[in-house]
Amino acid sequence: MQTAIEETIVIQKTKELCQTILDQPEIQALRAQIDTFIANDAVRGQYDALMAQGQALQEKQQAGVPLNDVEIAAFENLRDAFVNDPVGRGFLDAQEELQAIQQTVSQYISKTFELGRVPEECDLEAGGGGGCGSGCGCH
Repeated sequence: MQTAIEETIVIQKTKELCQTILDQPEIQALRAQIDTFIANDAVRGQYDALMAQGQALQEKQQAGVPLNDVEIAAFENLRDAFVNDPVGRGFLDAQEELQAIQQTVSQYISKTFELGRVPEECDLEAGGGGGCGSGCGCH
């Protein structure tokens, strides 16, 4: 049985992967966009108000209460103001990019366990099912 103090080679390599990801200039730029958002109290306030308004509207819809035009317009105004702010837009774009990177890394790791080998790009195509056929060169 391993103790919590021991670090396996898999954990070591995982940490190396994490550091490699963090060292990428693209990741650093995305993190900078998020940090800019976090440091901007006004835009963060807009985001918080937008999320609260969206949650309230969603709860009303789930309860079967119809939304009125004033509520919808207020939400759309909040959303437009946030999305049109360069810091707000940068935050949303950075989040989206980081999520896409995280999803790609997760796909590669999942496919590695599934296939018993390092996946090639074609293994991840066609909805992640590896349905590219035997002629693609990755089988």
